[in-house]
Amino acid sequence: MNRIKLNDILGLNDTEISNSKIELNMQAGVGGKSYIDLWLYSSDIDKENGTCPECGYWGWYGKQRNFSPGQWVFSFVRIRDNEWLFTSAAEIIDVPENTFAKVKIIEKYKPLFGRLVIDLVKGNTFARYTFNLSRYIDESNVKEILPTMYGGQDFPGYDKVNISYKQLESIIIRGKRDWIAALENQKAVYLLTDKSNGKMYVGSATSDYGMLLQRWKSYIESGHGGNKELIELVNKEGFDYIKSNFYYSILENYNAKVDDHIILERESWWKETLQTRIFGYNSN
Repeated sequence: MNRIKLNDILGLNDTEISNSKIELNMQAGVGGKSYIDLWLYSSDIDKENGTCPECGYWGWYGKQRNFSPGQWVFSFVRIRDNEWLFTSAAEIIDVPENTFAKVKIIEKYKPLFGRLVIDLVKGNTFARYTFNLSRYIDESNVKEILPTMYGGQDFPGYDKVNISYKQLESIIIRGKRDWIAALENQKAVYLLTDKSNGKMYVGSATSDYGMLLQRWKSYIESGHGGNKELIELVNKEGFDYIKSNFYYSILENYNAKVDDHIILERESWWKETLQTRIFGYNSN
């Protein structure tokens, strides 16, 4: 099968390729946050303009060994595995020492920001770094061009959900249809994990709480969802602590017809099994 290459879309000549850099922003981002989360959390205007203020520097940091005036830089963020999202393209205008480079966004590529996804196997081994584009241009295959700007990963199945606060917030705020449909009519036993210390919280979503979607919405709105130990954590550490450290997963899911009593029994079983009353954030 003939695959579409990245340059089939970019349309660069040999001189432009030799004068360009590719930036690969992987999972470990500024302050330990993933770059895809930082990008998702940035404003729509920033995404459309190819900028990301929260990302610290977006491939344009003023290290002379990385860039020089006149070069083009194509920035990508790792979504998962070998998949990378095209987030920006810019010309380096000036490179002051140890500060942000001055850049000019390349307008003709703006319609592809947040929409072009490539497959790059070798990039899987790198953290954030910048390379000569010529090194990877022939190995970068186009996976897809999304009809709209990327809004987060597709729903992977109930047994594979493990998403950060910011990913969940983006899903809910943007009303990502596949996720909304999967969560809105499901009862569940779910798990919250604090990645900073490994402590966990087991919770349940029943008809009393408006099913899993409404239950998780309450965490996005307050950080604690009304849970005693989590309220204390938010009061002590602040809401931003939750946003930076909490991940959400599903232990068991049930359709709406299953009796709430069964869900609550399973919730108690998981609390006992994972010892979250002793070592986690469950108080009962």
